[in-house]
Amino acid sequence: MVNQHILIVEDETAISDMIGFTVERAGYSWSAASDSKQAVTQIGERLPDLILLDWMLPGISGIDFAKRLRKDEVAHEVPIIMLTARGEESDKLRGFDAGVDDYVSKPFSPKELVARIKAVLRRVSPFKEDSIYQIEDLKLDASSHRVSVNDRSVEMGPTEFKLLQFLMTHPERVYSRTQLLDYVWGSNVYIEDRTVDVHIRRLRKALGDHGYDRFIQTVRGAGYRFSPQG
Repeated sequence: MVNQHILIVEDETAISDMIGFTVERAGYSWSAASDSKQAVTQIGERLPDLILLDWMLPGISGIDFAKRLRKDEVAHEVPIIMLTARGEESDKLRGFDAGVDDYVSKPFSPKELVARIKAVLRRVSPFKEDSIYQIEDLKLDASSHRVSVNDRSVEMGPTEFKLLQFLMTHPERVYSRTQLLDYVWGSNVYIEDRTVDVHIRRLRKALGDHGYDRFIQTVRGAGYRFSPQG
């Protein structure tokens, strides 16, 4: 089995090498880029399974580069973990809004970093690789990792895909933010409950272009549910 490959985008060589040593010990292969231009070259040569992206990069910032990646035809589904010394909640929300899947504040321990990597890679993997779920004209194909309406592709990020898959397989049940974090993100991921709101908003936007945002309902004081009767 080929090791999953991680791209480290970090302009400080010592930090990049330390992270590389950590992920290699955990069983991953890795490559490094010191800025966005080098990262684009690396991605063109080999599409990574996950990107560890520093916020403060020379030239374009990590936040802006994450936004570009989410619009990229090839790399838009690659999960991104942001690495940064900026620990304010507002900064984290900016990262999630830019399409980042998780956020690790510096300094971090090697064990924490590896745990976050494993959790994100589990999250973006389909629940059942050969399953197809369809409600009305909305279809989710887990084997191809595609969502479509009347065979027209619905573009969304990997976290939104996993969230939709979970909700579609548990219709009419209300889940709190904490429950969704546990079921979709994993119980060992330490992120704020409001992260769920960010991804629900992005999921609704993706479905709204096709008239299916009404399926994702907010239950005041309780959480969210997927209701085909919406």
